[in-house]
Amino acid sequence: MDTYVLVLLLIGFASLAMAWMPVITKKTKISYAILYVLFGAVLYIFGDGLPLPDPIRQQEYTVHLTEMVVIVSLMGTGLKIDRPFSFKNWKLPLRLVSVTMLLSIAAISWLAWRFLNFDLASSLLLGAVLAPTDPVLAADVQVGGPQKNERNDVKFALTAEAGLNDGLAFPFTWLAVVVAQIASTGEGSLTDWLLTDLLYRIGVGLLAGYLLGRLLAYLVFRKSGQKNILEMNNGFIALAATLFFYAFTEMLHAYGFLAVFVGAVTLRNFEMQHEFHHQLHSFTDQIERILVAIVLILFGGSLVSGVLEELSGQMVVLGLVFVFIVRPVAGYLGLLGTDLHPVQRGAISFFGIKGIGSFFYLSFALAEAQFGNAREIWAITAFTVVVSLLTHGFTAAISMEKIEEKFGGQPAEEVDIPAKGP
Repeated sequence: MDTYVLVLLLIGFASLAMAWMPVITKKTKISYAILYVLFGAVLYIFGDGLPLPDPIRQQEYTVHLTEMVVIVSLMGTGLKIDRPFSFKNWKLPLRLVSVTMLLSIAAISWLAWRFLNFDLASSLLLGAVLAPTDPVLAADVQVGGPQKNERNDVKFALTAEAGLNDGLAFPFTWLAVVVAQIASTGEGSLTDWLLTDLLYRIGVGLLAGYLLGRLLAYLVFRKSGQKNILEMNNGFIALAATLFFYAFTEMLHAYGFLAVFVGAVTLRNFEMQHEFHHQLHSFTDQIERILVAIVLILFGGSLVSGVLEELSGQMVVLGLVFVFIVRPVAGYLGLLGTDLHPVQRGAISFFGIKGIGSFFYLSFALAEAQFGNAREIWAITAFTVVVSLLTHGFTAAISMEKIEEKFGGQPAEEVDIPAKGP
């Protein structure tokens, strides 16, 4: 069979199956991601003529495919958060993307350097890759769609953290690239990293996202509404905005991921209770599901096609340590001093799900510089994602239900949610 036709058949089947996944997940309490990875593995064991799922040899495709999934997911994530932004309202995710993120990166980097004998650049890259909570595969622990009024600190913290991750994960990915360049060619500068990759890229990413989000909100909710053409635009605006926000910010050499999420939150906050947010979120959710299905099938195929070949016993142990010790401890320490119940604090700390975002950071860094332990990093990253996928995929839905029952979906502090944005 022609490869192109076969690929179309699989994409169509995977996309069609996604229509039933929310119902299946709700009944089985098992994440659909597990089913798709398993399907991909079986497909590549018995199938012939399929595209090679090698993220190293197909590095350019890996970068762009995972990049597209993440930016669409970030737009949807920002649109579905019901809690208006303020430093007080968002103190939980801000702690997670600062204290917890830095502790995780430091711990993972040190463990890789000390026990895996990775060089400094590879150790830093592994820390930057595994520290972030994934915005794509964490649907079971995130808030629902717009205006669900899920006043749940656990889901809110994990949702907003996944969106804000890039504020610190990407700079440390660049730090690993700079260190690798210094070690191999003598080029690169830590001063440039501090001024450009950390300060400039974050600052401009935040500003671009806010300004573009405000501009789009004004056009959609003010000008379009006045001329009664809002109904004609439908949810397609969300995808168009995602691509524009990302590309425009990247042209400024800033973090497009951060701009997309900030832009989505800004758009949502402009008219918090407007019904149009449902259309915007619904469209991004549908596009995201199609892309995620493709990536998960390819990931399942890569697991049986050689991505784990370099995996050693030490890597297995450290992969388990990353999931069951590093993130939970770093998360718990980052949330000390908050008004959360210990059970809520423990749930947020435990469900730092790893996923497709890690694949993007890794493939992006390997395209920018030479790393001495590239295949080993891919092996341990893939293994850690599998462990996270299985562990969190089987426990997330049940855990979130029990937390809802225990705490009634009420936050530690009451949050004022205005009827309309500014």
